[in-house]
Amino acid sequence: MFVLLLGLVVVLLDQLTKQWIRSAFVYGESRPVIEGFFNLTYVRNDGAAWNILSGHGLVLILISVAVLALLVIYRHSFLQEKFWHKILLGLMVGGIVGNLIDRIRFGWVTDFLDFQFGTYHYPSFNVADSAICIAVGLYILTNLLQKKEQEQQNN
Repeated sequence: MFVLLLGLVVVLLDQLTKQWIRSAFVYGESRPVIEGFFNLTYVRNDGAAWNILSGHGLVLILISVAVLALLVIYRHSFLQEKFWHKILLGLMVGGIVGNLIDRIRFGWVTDFLDFQFGTYHYPSFNVADSAICIAVGLYILTNLLQKKEQEQQNN
């Protein structure tokens, strides 16, 4: 139940923020939040991360649906019943569903979080992307910590 609730919260936050951007900004418009570092910029991404598979919306929809199905079906083989793993599953599912909704509705995903680090301009992203990245990071971190714990127990 917790996983579904967290996933729903991610989807709602994602969709509400994207709707706000689409209604309050003109496509391509950028507004500085922290000058030279962070902007809100209305971007449409018809690809995946870093615009990979741009123009292949149906493929991305099918991949999203397949990943969701695999997460649900095989979650017990790579996730444990630990609190952190429930959080990461909720974040992952919510993020995938949030972007999937955009792909189905519009054929593209609304991105708007826009960061610059000196001369490097990081690709824009959204709440759903953030949830997915946090989930993957948590998964890697919890597995590394678990492996370290097991090694200490074996010594």
